[in-house]
Amino acid sequence: MKLYYLKGACSLASNIALREAGVPFELVQVERGTKRAEGVDFNTINSKGYVPTLKLDDGEVLTENVAVLQYIGDRNPAAKLVPAAGTLERYRLQEWLAFINSEIHKRFSPIFAPDAKEDAKTFAREHLAKRLKWLNDALGNKKFLMGEQFTVADAYLFTVLTWAPIVHVDLAPFPALRSFAERVAARPHVKEAMKAEGLIKG
Repeated sequence: MKLYYLKGACSLASNIALREAGVPFELVQVERGTKRAEGVDFNTINSKGYVPTLKLDDGEVLTENVAVLQYIGDRNPAAKLVPAAGTLERYRLQEWLAFINSEIHKRFSPIFAPDAKEDAKTFAREHLAKRLKWLNDALGNKKFLMGEQFTVADAYLFTVLTWAPIVHVDLAPFPALRSFAERVAARPHVKEAMKAEGLIKG
């Protein structure tokens, strides 16, 4: 199994999840400028042109965070990264993944975009602040999004929160989110994933 990633991108969540699940995999970097990976055009591997991209041992290619993270969690049910299929808890996990994907992750996109107009960036920041406030209150005193159990949704949320200081989004008003990020950052597999991508010193 191969995980294609961009340094510091949303694919970090899959990198973390694979390590938490104990699933053997090869980490393959996509070059940001040339969009090449292992000497070939990355678009020939994933025609969407973005990460995460998971190439399975049988050659199948799986894309999109919400799908990839659940697939990884299902590879090792004992790790409890995703609740069992058909349970209400599984749908709660999907609810969190969908929220993070559409309301947090995508709100960062205009802020990062160099060609985005300033009013679009302002709107994105204002909307993001509202969603972060809701998320901070929803998390409250819980250890993780689903309670005591770390799941793939936590890997995804942690990943997008690491972008905040890069684009000067202030997390100071959101103490629950800051505590959450510190707690997840201390996990050994999270440290491994971040070191592997060169995001923290080894």
